[in-house]
Amino acid sequence: MILNRKISVAVALTLMMQGCIWVEDTTDLRQFVADKVAQPGGKIEPLPEFKPYESFVYEGSSLRDPFVPLVMLTEQQEIPLDGQTELQPDDDRIREYLEEFPVDQLVMVGTITALEDGELISLIRDTNGEVHPVVVGNHMGLDYGLVMAIDERSMQLEEIVSNGRGGWMKRPRTVTLPELE
Repeated sequence: MILNRKISVAVALTLMMQGCIWVEDTTDLRQFVADKVAQPGGKIEPLPEFKPYESFVYEGSSLRDPFVPLVMLTEQQEIPLDGQTELQPDDDRIREYLEEFPVDQLVMVGTITALEDGELISLIRDTNGEVHPVVVGNHMGLDYGLVMAIDERSMQLEEIVSNGRGGWMKRPRTVTLPELE
């Protein structure tokens, strides 16, 4: 057993020593390197043109989700086939100033609290840069929007819009306070 181990070690050392042989004559190696250096160099292609990243700010987060129906219809709210409904906008009512502007062009800039009853008042800026106080029950927007609720970050409207068949339907809408950048 010991003899086999000694023979194995001797064979392994002999094989390892074969890789350590020193060669005195390296002229063929020098000739090979000289030939490669003498050859003309290849052309290096230029780096591709760097295009800077263009950032994009998505501003549609406050808009209505297009994958959610405008109004969830229940069995009581089914629209007749002729499209006529009993719901009608009140054309006899005197229109308020903010009903001259589309809701998309009105910007909620903040809220304040009334001193008398603690009711929240929303501050809305129109396209002329003027800021107007809005309370629950006021109207705004071109689609007969009625302010239903106000909190610190948003307002809930209920608009009366055409149902596409000659009648009218109610559509909820939210106006939110823009995020600070």
